[in-house]
Amino acid sequence: MVAAEVIPGPRIGEAWGLTLHPLQHSGPKCVQRTGMLEPRSQQLDGHVASGCLPGEQILAWAPGVRKGLEPELPGTLICTNLRVTFQPCGWQRSQETPLSSEYDFALVNIGRLEAVSGLSRVQLLRPGSPLKFIPEEILIHGRDFRLLRVAFEAGGLEPQAFQVTMAIVQARAQNSQVQQYAGIPLSKAGQSTGSRKPPVPLLETSEDWEAERKKQGARGWRVSTINESLPRYFWVPKRTLDSEVRRAFGHFHQGRGPRLSWHHPGGSDLLRCGGFYTASDPNKEDIRAVESMLQAGHSDVVLVDTVDELPSLADVQLAHLRLRALCLPDSSAAEEKWLSALEGTRWLDYVRSCLRKASDISVLVTSRVRSVVLQERGDRDFNGLLSSLVQLLSVPEARTLLGFQSLVQREWVAAGHPFLTRLGVTGASEEAPVFLLFLDCVWQLLQQFPAEFEFSEFFLLALHDSARVPDTLTFLRDTPWERGKQGGQFNSYTQIYNPGYCQPPAGNSVNSQLSVWDWDLRYNSEQILQFHNPGYDPEHCPDSWLPRQQPSFMVPGPPSSVWLFSRGALTPLNQLCPWRDNPSLLAVSSRWLPRAAISSESLADQEWGLPSHWGACPLPPGLLLPGYLGPQIRLWRRCYLRGRPEVQKGLSAPTISGLQDELSHLQELLRKWTPRISPEDHSKKRDPNTILSQSR
Repeated sequence: MVAAEVIPGPRIGEAWGLTLHPLQHSGPKCVQRTGMLEPRSQQLDGHVASGCLPGEQILAWAPGVRKGLEPELPGTLICTNLRVTFQPCGWQRSQETPLSSEYDFALVNIGRLEAVSGLSRVQLLRPGSPLKFIPEEILIHGRDFRLLRVAFEAGGLEPQAFQVTMAIVQARAQNSQVQQYAGIPLSKAGQSTGSRKPPVPLLETSEDWEAERKKQGARGWRVSTINESLPRYFWVPKRTLDSEVRRAFGHFHQGRGPRLSWHHPGGSDLLRCGGFYTASDPNKEDIRAVESMLQAGHSDVVLVDTVDELPSLADVQLAHLRLRALCLPDSSAAEEKWLSALEGTRWLDYVRSCLRKASDISVLVTSRVRSVVLQERGDRDFNGLLSSLVQLLSVPEARTLLGFQSLVQREWVAAGHPFLTRLGVTGASEEAPVFLLFLDCVWQLLQQFPAEFEFSEFFLLALHDSARVPDTLTFLRDTPWERGKQGGQFNSYTQIYNPGYCQPPAGNSVNSQLSVWDWDLRYNSEQILQFHNPGYDPEHCPDSWLPRQQPSFMVPGPPSSVWLFSRGALTPLNQLCPWRDNPSLLAVSSRWLPRAAISSESLADQEWGLPSHWGACPLPPGLLLPGYLGPQIRLWRRCYLRGRPEVQKGLSAPTISGLQDELSHLQELLRKWTPRISPEDHSKKRDPNTILSQSR
């Protein structure tokens, strides 16, 4: 018998299911090329084999028992060329969600695989490495903080234990060598693509971008398509000619010149761009075009050095690795030193830094009608993080379920954030989970302002887990061009852009590929219901907010003023561009020509003339300013401690039945604590607050 102990995620929704997609090859051939085990699907029960996706091959399997918080489930432990999965006896995949199962563990999600024999013999199994002994237990550590532990018992099943373990090792090797993920066409998911409307605007055509521009009320902007770099479509000032756009973009790193990220309802514009390409030699017309695009029709311009006071990509990666090691059940950190070890990871420090800077930028955007420009050398990481957070802090619309998904699609996916590289799927040295850092920041906001967000923690968790699920190309390509190119190889129009077409090919739907936002194909109705925050106040919806361009909301800035925002303070600049006067400035960073600050007051003092103590000050309607000091920044326990099911108890639940379960748990705790109270404190026993305070 094989005993499989799966340590699940949240009590409600558990691991949320990892979805997998068919490979573009015939299974047996591929298996033979890599020296893997022959497919064994013909030896399984019919309902098990029928659960495979097109192109999926079963490599090894063994009968077993799944153990965890729930009662033990007899079934079959299976390794395929895409996943490790456990299928209980008599269980079949739902026809409503054919691409999802809470029992799946994607190969791409495996961070570490260990084989154990006895009490001291442990072998770390890297992709392609040989197994030196017959394991009694294997431990699969997920990149999403989950843990799958499988213990094998003696009794003639040793060969199957060996085969399953080696199948996982070799499947990981093939999985890491070939980037064969092509996504799943909706037709293979059992859906018709003829009249299906995308659940979220995918921004794959100029019409999508024009509709979004009108929605934001950005009347001074237009859609441009002349950039040969990324993204394919973007917004530029209406009065700027395409020839001027070309000249201006040529003086920015990787051609990522200034373009509109978001238009604030009060009139300000938030722009993003790459770093100045200081080795270029612009003429007067080029400089004039650059300045015109940075000003965007405003007399007040603020340049924000995005990476100032924020961690480097290497810092983010190291902090995430330390956090993952600390949160696993087999962490070596002593319990009494756990909080100190958590602080030592620096992860919460980086969350704090991002929220603080986003809060400052939101003040800049909302306090005056101006152009605020986020400048990062590559324009693909922290520009997207800060722009997204600023919008969440500034307007209620971004805090709705649809608004947030549209925000991620625009500022991350369409803008070309290199998901594949940053999430470590390619094995490149540039791994850094910036997007997961952003989701943690959003979770912090949700905890501090629970009535302001329509979506729940469980939606954020589902999005977090979807980052490494290979059933869509949303998070498994680095650029929109790569998604389009991959789709072209299989004659399907992918979700962002196909370089060969300005419009979708005849007979194909734009949304012929599965998108990460197609939740109804990956989660059942009960899970999707939990995506909604039951504490959301509908009065905070966009319909009840300020009308666009309300003149009394903001005041114009001083004429022809240029500022650099760095280290929490505004410093006046002599000019916008580093090339205008002195050739020696060509090697200078974005902090060129600084002058002494005119005031030592806080940003709030400079912008509103109000004291920096926000608690007693009226804020512009719709603006949220989060706390980021000390215990105000917390650990996302439901995500990072999912490998410790005992920690999940006592967390708030999003449904009535879930709340009843949590209430029963708390009542049980109270019954355990009651005998500890002395007779003279009997009168206090009836006060739950007293009991809880004594237990701390």
